[in-house]
Amino acid sequence: MGEFALKEVAVVGMQLQTLGIVGGGAWGTALAAVARRAGRDVLLWAREPETVAAINGTHCNAVYLPDVPLDPAIEATSEFSEVATCDALLIVTPAQHLRDIAGSLQPYLHDGQPLVLCSKGIERKTGRLMSQVAAEVLADATIAVLSGPSFAAEVARGLPTAVTLATAEEPLGRQLSHALSSPLFRCYWSNDVIGAEIGGAVKNVYAIAAGIVVGKELGKSAQAGLITRSFAEMARFGVALGAALETLIGLSGLGDLVLTCESEQSRNMSLGVALGRGASTAEVLSERLSVTEGVATANAMVEIARARGIELPIAEAVHAVVTGETTVDAAIGALLSRPLRSEAG
Repeated sequence: MGEFALKEVAVVGMQLQTLGIVGGGAWGTALAAVARRAGRDVLLWAREPETVAAINGTHCNAVYLPDVPLDPAIEATSEFSEVATCDALLIVTPAQHLRDIAGSLQPYLHDGQPLVLCSKGIERKTGRLMSQVAAEVLADATIAVLSGPSFAAEVARGLPTAVTLATAEEPLGRQLSHALSSPLFRCYWSNDVIGAEIGGAVKNVYAIAAGIVVGKELGKSAQAGLITRSFAEMARFGVALGAALETLIGLSGLGDLVLTCESEQSRNMSLGVALGRGASTAEVLSERLSVTEGVATANAMVEIARARGIELPIAEAVHAVVTGETTVDAAIGALLSRPLRSEAG
């Protein structure tokens, strides 16, 4: 009790006025705009010197969000040592690069510094969630997760958005939520870090499946059925890994699934549409600057499910299609010929 009380007092007393954004892609840039609207001082780290120069000089990210003007008060840097001086950091790099980025940041962080993980994925080579990767590399950091239905371009333009901010410590969760929230960006606190991460990661896999349905012109009934059965798989997988069903029904689970399965703004759904129309995974990905997280996540998810005996026929089908192990038509045929069963089973 005494240890928790001391930690709670420390968290409540912490000032979160300066927020560092680690990642200069579309989502990182959008979150920089969010933090600035919430009244925070914002410093964004980007790897590319041209991105840093554009944000500091012309106040826009010409590569990833070219049509969205940024508040001139948002500053950018290419130095980890500078962004690490902020009160809290939002880590917005691709999921498969988190381990390397965290290692590069590690020498500059101070004990207990809050890190909000905003990447949605599962590490392919280890099967670990982003919070588990960060905890391995940054043992003294305080970890939170931001997830939920949010397209970067819409968020950056100030359209209304609601997300989940999950951390094990309620005082910190509430403080981070207030630090990022504004009337147009609402953060709902949760203590279910695993649930928030799993929902955000696996919905990318099912968005590819939904895109295939659209690309093959199978109709809205098929799309609705696919989304519903995908949520059943998400819930089965998440609960088996320790997530609360309540979280998966919420913004970071069902909410994010619906968004990404309904709009080609989703890179994962648009990949699926292209696959449904006959393109290969390699052809689509070779033309993209941004990462399509569902490809790597499908591999990690299927390996975890097989090891634990979790039945995920849709995720298995997506993995087989994106890796070229089967064709789109064969995968659809296999799913539609599965034995009939109880819906609740």
